[in-house]
Amino acid sequence: MLKEFKTFISQGNVLDLAVGVIIGGAFGKITTSLVDDIIMPIVGFFLAGVDFKSLALHLGQPDEKGVYPVNIMYGNFIQIVIQFLIVAWVIFLIVKAANKAKLTDK
Repeated sequence: MLKEFKTFISQGNVLDLAVGVIIGGAFGKITTSLVDDIIMPIVGFFLAGVDFKSLALHLGQPDEKGVYPVNIMYGNFIQIVIQFLIVAWVIFLIVKAANKAKLTDK
C-alpha cells in the first residue's frame, strides 16, 4: 500500500495540484493586500474619504456601550467582491494565455 501511495504522490497531476494550491494561497494574500491597502483607499479618497471596512448596517438598539446587537458589514463584503473580481480576471487571463499556447503548439 505504501508503494501505491508513493506512485500516486509522484504522479505529475498531484504535484501540479500541490504547487497550484501553494501559489494560489500566496496569490490570494497579494490580492488581499492590493485591494485592502491600495485600491480601496484610493476609491475611498475619491468618495469623500469613505472607509469601506467600516460601512455597516446596524440593527437593533445599542447597549450602554454603544454596541449594536447585529451589524451587517456590507463594506467588507464590497471589498471581498472586488478582490474576487481581480482574482477571477487574472485566472481568466492565465487560462486564455495557456489556451493560446496550446493552439500554437499544434
